[in-house]
Amino acid sequence: MDCFILGDNWRNRFSCSIGRVKNKFEVFMRKIWSATILTVLFGLPLQIVISEEARSQQSIQSRKTEAGNLLDKAIDQRQIKDYQNAIQFDLKALSICREIKDIQCESFALNGLGISHDRLGQYQQAIDYHQRSLAIFKQTGNLKAEGSALNNLGLAYDSLKQYQQAIDFYQQSLAVKRQIGDLKGEGNTLRSLGNAYNRLGQAQKAIDFNQQSLEIFKKIGDRYGEAAAINNLGSIYFELEQYQKVLDLNQQSLEIFKKIGDRSGEGKSLFNLGNAYRKLGKYQEAIDFYQKAIALFRQEKVSDRHIEGDSFKYIGDAYRSLGQYQKSTDAYAQSLAFFVKMGDRHSEKDLLNDLGTAYMIVGEAQKAINFYNRSLEIAKQTKDINGEGNSLIGIGNGYNSIGQYQRALEFYQQALVLKKQEGDRQSEAKLLGNLANAYDYLGDYQKAIDFNQQSADIFRKINDLEGLGKSLNNLGSAYNSLGNSSKAIAFHEQSLAISKQLRYTSGEATSFNNLGNIYRGLGQIQKAIELYQQSLAINKTNGDRNGEGISLGNLGNTYISLKQYPQAVTFYQQALSIFQQLGDRSKESLSYSNLGYAFSQLNQPEVAILLYKQSINVRESIRKDIRGLSKENQASYLGTVASSYKDLADLLLKRGRIMEALQVLDLLKVQELEDYLKNIKGSDRTVQGVKFLAAERAISSQLSGISVEKGGEINRQLADQIKQLPASEINKVPDYLQQIPQGTVLLYPLILGDRLEVILFSPNSLPISRTVNISKEKLEELVREFKAGLIDVGSEDYKEAATSLHNLLIQPIEAELIQAKTQTILYAPDGILRYVPLAALNDGKQWLGEKYRISNLIAYTLSDFSPKSKLQPNILAGAFGGKAGERKFGQQGLPATLKEVQAIANAFPNSSTLLEENFSRQGTEAKFKNYNILHFATHAEFNTGAPDNSFIIFGNGDKIRLSELTDWQIPNVELIVLSACQTGVGKLGTGVEILGFGYQVQKIGAKNAIASLWSVDDAGTQALMEAFYKELKKGDISTTEALHRAQIALIKSDKYKHPNYWSAFFAIGNGL
Repeated sequence: MDCFILGDNWRNRFSCSIGRVKNKFEVFMRKIWSATILTVLFGLPLQIVISEEARSQQSIQSRKTEAGNLLDKAIDQRQIKDYQNAIQFDLKALSICREIKDIQCESFALNGLGISHDRLGQYQQAIDYHQRSLAIFKQTGNLKAEGSALNNLGLAYDSLKQYQQAIDFYQQSLAVKRQIGDLKGEGNTLRSLGNAYNRLGQAQKAIDFNQQSLEIFKKIGDRYGEAAAINNLGSIYFELEQYQKVLDLNQQSLEIFKKIGDRSGEGKSLFNLGNAYRKLGKYQEAIDFYQKAIALFRQEKVSDRHIEGDSFKYIGDAYRSLGQYQKSTDAYAQSLAFFVKMGDRHSEKDLLNDLGTAYMIVGEAQKAINFYNRSLEIAKQTKDINGEGNSLIGIGNGYNSIGQYQRALEFYQQALVLKKQEGDRQSEAKLLGNLANAYDYLGDYQKAIDFNQQSADIFRKINDLEGLGKSLNNLGSAYNSLGNSSKAIAFHEQSLAISKQLRYTSGEATSFNNLGNIYRGLGQIQKAIELYQQSLAINKTNGDRNGEGISLGNLGNTYISLKQYPQAVTFYQQALSIFQQLGDRSKESLSYSNLGYAFSQLNQPEVAILLYKQSINVRESIRKDIRGLSKENQASYLGTVASSYKDLADLLLKRGRIMEALQVLDLLKVQELEDYLKNIKGSDRTVQGVKFLAAERAISSQLSGISVEKGGEINRQLADQIKQLPASEINKVPDYLQQIPQGTVLLYPLILGDRLEVILFSPNSLPISRTVNISKEKLEELVREFKAGLIDVGSEDYKEAATSLHNLLIQPIEAELIQAKTQTILYAPDGILRYVPLAALNDGKQWLGEKYRISNLIAYTLSDFSPKSKLQPNILAGAFGGKAGERKFGQQGLPATLKEVQAIANAFPNSSTLLEENFSRQGTEAKFKNYNILHFATHAEFNTGAPDNSFIIFGNGDKIRLSELTDWQIPNVELIVLSACQTGVGKLGTGVEILGFGYQVQKIGAKNAIASLWSVDDAGTQALMEAFYKELKKGDISTTEALHRAQIALIKSDKYKHPNYWSAFFAIGNGL
């Protein structure tokens, strides 16, 4: 039967089993042994038990024996973690116990049921059974068993994260154990109290209770209990991130376990030492301790399979931090295989969640989601509501990390329902924080505030001060995003006060950093420096190298604000050294970027270029492995991550290094996509980054620790050496750009603060750059004026702006366009220029779209310029429909779309149409594989902000968000046409949503897309599409050429010659 008490920590139990009997003698001896255990555990007089057993001839004895056998079987099932079967055996035993009115037997069954339900995560049922067993123990006056049952109730509430109620039961259990003088039980319960307070975030109380536990074990000479209490203290300090203290405590426990020959405890201490070294960033030392723990368990045949499995998992974490990703993956695979082989479904489920989290960290969000889904299936199969909720949270986190915030919200909401149902208030509060985080990324800061406030309220009610501190910190960040500095400061200061109260020094450091960022933004630089210095001091004391590096970087930023660049360089170099030691390449890249800016301000441009290149190359080399910087880390950049690319391009252009600048601008497009979509993996081309010139490569190893004085010397040396290089060497063209056919050029404008740079590349010639003097503000004003004129079909206000933009973008390179015999322009616009239809620029005589085929380019490093076979159109066409003047699913009806797609079907016999309600997301996606062109005559919006703000609407009201396009399986599709979409609705941003649409289409396999920059009236759209498909049907013609001819056809018409009708439509892809 199961014993009620108590293990090394709050989750441990122990159970005892009586062997089965094969003859009457064995039965008798088994009963004597049972009676002895009952005497020890519950204080029953031995003679009564034996007397009762002596009545073996009574008919009730056979039922009692049957019940005992069932209880034994239940124990056996629990030992192999088959809790569902254990429950069935205990229920049968319970029925018999009640039938023979044996309340002692009944108490054993109730206890077993409580334990099994607890292990299944069904804590409410566990509580019910433990309450009923407790009532029996009180009725029989069995104080020892009563104390144990109270402790079990505490453990169940502990599992529910209802820590205050857990504490109440522990306190009752403690009182009983003190009453009967059970010192060992008292020590164990004190440990449980300490653990509960630890999970409430009340570290000092947790330490106090564990210290009392330690004193008791020392007093009674219980060396094992002493070591276990020391281990618990180590766990508390581990959560306080005082890792040096953790090392000291676990070394003490290790020595004790060695002396008493407890190999299992020794292995646990080695494991804990590994954890501490891992957190200190000493990953190789951590791996060594984990491997020692594994070796000890295996050599000594000490069974602690969970620690073995977890050791492999953490070895994987350590290798990941060292950037050794293959070793990391191998270790994770060993860990998973370990638990699968054990048949431990619950640990398998937990490890799958851990693997999901691990792959999240390395940016493999889809793999992470797959692991979370596998974990979710196990949780459902084992009816583990807690595990099911945790897996749903993981899936939500996965979608959150790749910018699919609406999906993330859906999974968080599902998890929230389960956590509420489970009564898990702490997880409910954390989930509300996750919901707030998703809304924060969506830019809906008010909703983020609302959810964070709900989260804080719950943490306050359940007295979880650590959770409350984090929610207050998040509220501060949300208010800061809203520009409400005073409220942001107030919330961060409240969070700081809680961290001080809890002696949670790591939380203090975080608050000091956050407050420093706000004061720096307010221009109160001295105040910011003081706060960063406090953060730095704490991180050094705690041995938190990562936090130390962040604080040093922030101090560098403040000295940049003071224009004290040498001091800034000193702090940045210290931060760089730490991040290199930790193997944190994202922050290494950040540090190089910040140093690049500092040296550019010190008028050492060659050194600045070299540092910026190093930053970009580090970032590009890891793009395939990990996601971009977190929002918190981005705050450590002087500007946005993308701004460092522009800064480098600016420096290169000023020094005539145009090809390098073009490479940087192309990588800028990839970085913008990363910032926007969060799931960009780059290519074999992007991973190469920006090449070093031979002179730069020779001294690149000297960058770490470079001083201002040494920088001046290197700058002069580099400048002299680069001057000696021929222009053809400096502007050497990558081989893959030679694939661009004659008559095709790349046009890359770059918007800088005080000017516009226009870069042109054509095959078999060096790139050129032209500088146009216009401020960013004036250019943006001109673009807004131009677009407003184009949208108004009754106005000709666009004409002046069309000419002005032509003079800025085309006239400076017009001679070179003519010399290159240009036919096709592959246009890679920057920022707000993405809202400019290049075809609508006018030289006063002719539209640019009449002269050239034009296609928007995503990035040449992501494009395939090899020749494409021409389309034999096979079209799937969908129409939104509706009635004119009436709204449908919140949108204007588009009756002409029905005629539009019918005309396509008439022209192309192999095509299919889906109209109105039949044009659903599911029905459409099911037909994709049979067509090579998708034509959607429906509403679509590409808006500023997060990708989830942009969407396509189907005829039945279904939506697909821009972030979800990668779900499409379109193996044969080469062209996607959206004939009724609009961009920049409400306001113009950087146009990254247009770039994002093009990238998503290309990522799922389509070569080209056609969309519109604004909504064109039904008749105009139908006219252009009929002209487009008429040209495409002729065969042997590219998409870009067909669109070019269709636009010319409308220009020459009387009815649709206004650029509103034809210039809205643009092609995006390689255009060849």
